[in-house]
Amino acid sequence: MKFTAEQIAGVLDGEVIGNPNAEVYKLSKIEEGSDGSITFLANPKYLPFIYTTQATITIVNSTFVPDGELTTTLIKVEDAYMSFTKLLEFYDQTRKANKTGIEQPSFISESVKYGANLYLGSFSYIGDNVVLGDNVKIYPNCFIGENVVIGNNVSIFAGAKVHSETIIGNNCVIYSGAVIGADGFGFAPNEDGTYTKIPQIGNVIIEDNVDIGANTSIDKATMGSTIIRKGVKLDNQIQIGHNVEIGENTVIAAQTGVAGSTKIGKNGMIGGQVGIVGHLTIGNNVRIQAQSGVSRNIKDDEVLQGSPTFGYNDFNKSYVHFRNLPKIVTEIEELKKQLLNQKNGKNG
Repeated sequence: MKFTAEQIAGVLDGEVIGNPNAEVYKLSKIEEGSDGSITFLANPKYLPFIYTTQATITIVNSTFVPDGELTTTLIKVEDAYMSFTKLLEFYDQTRKANKTGIEQPSFISESVKYGANLYLGSFSYIGDNVVLGDNVKIYPNCFIGENVVIGNNVSIFAGAKVHSETIIGNNCVIYSGAVIGADGFGFAPNEDGTYTKIPQIGNVIIEDNVDIGANTSIDKATMGSTIIRKGVKLDNQIQIGHNVEIGENTVIAAQTGVAGSTKIGKNGMIGGQVGIVGHLTIGNNVRIQAQSGVSRNIKDDEVLQGSPTFGYNDFNKSYVHFRNLPKIVTEIEELKKQLLNQKNGKNG
């Protein structure tokens, strides 16, 4: 699809400087701009490229004043970075909105209820009593189990699996390979060293505006629900155990694992490769640095690092000493020798 500078300025509430009829159909980096593309300038480091870019349209801050000749049409906005992000969202939604219909071969149960503009990709399976809202896009090779409820404007990308009884809110995105609602890791040890599986009869609830990254797994509850609150953003390859609850607007980076029954508060930021043991309570506004190991309850507003974790500032101070530990040990040994020599000299 092609869009003019005037149309884009209307979406972004911007001002066109140049040709309002300039047309674009693709996005580009400013240094890689070509005819028919739109780009943006926000970081001053890229300022020289504004004079050489071949992009047809460039989004800039309203304060930008060129000091050389330009070949690109400008759209001036209050915040170029945020406006380009908005444009990416607009482009993504426009592209997705074009997908409708049920492709074959695929299976959709006769008991399924679905709203307007459904897209179901080839080789997908929709089980009994599923309810799908408006503008749901289910890409090829997906599995949706029995009694699943999915809200409006949800995209589920190729190869994702949503198991029975899962509830998904509005405006959610589930990326390829994600598994929602598999059995939790529940086994009871026996006296002979074997294990008996504990039935997992709960479900997963995902509230509105949640993003779930590729190959992330969210286990259903043993009883009750594993709950992902509204606005949560989960990166790729994350493991969320059974009966975990993640609070509103918390973000978690890749390869983090959260063990069963831990409760994480709202507005948290958890780095990559963090390990969190089960049955903990982690407060609101908590920051946990990458590769940390969490084995205790965390109060609101704490910033943590290390394994096991402790205060971020204390960690940095301690790490300075840790790096100097060989030198410190040598100095201590030298002091011990001096004290021993002084003691022997007095005794002599």
